[in-house]
Amino acid sequence: MQLTLYTDYALRVLLYLGLKSGERGTITEISRSYGISRNHLVKVVHQLGLLGYLDNLRGRAGGLALAMPPEKINIGEVVRKTEPNFKLVECFDMRTNTCPIAPVCALKGALYEAQKQFLDVLDRYTLADVLGNARDLKMLLRVPDSPPD
Repeated sequence: MQLTLYTDYALRVLLYLGLKSGERGTITEISRSYGISRNHLVKVVHQLGLLGYLDNLRGRAGGLALAMPPEKINIGEVVRKTEPNFKLVECFDMRTNTCPIAPVCALKGALYEAQKQFLDVLDRYTLADVLGNARDLKMLLRVPDSPPD
């Protein structure tokens, strides 16, 4: 199974902003840190805001921040909400299926079970869990440490 770049970028945005400890970041910062197109991130950030994961604020004092604590952001949920479809094989969509063996194929069940296990594992993790190595991530992404309160 392969996630789309869209979902990959959504997860990267959440990771980056999780490292900011409540401080706002920008699309440009995220783009530079990961070496990915700013234009690709604009749509991702917009959807993450609509889904309630980000607080997107325009203007001079604006920027992006997590809209909830990292402990509340479930990785499996994010993947489900950002992936366009989970039809690993044609027969997962009976409306468009043309496979002649679909009615008796046992492979379909195995693939469905594997997909379910994949998502079940992701459901066990939150953003906080995958930020456990924050110091190393900050160094690689060049995210400055937050000023003390």
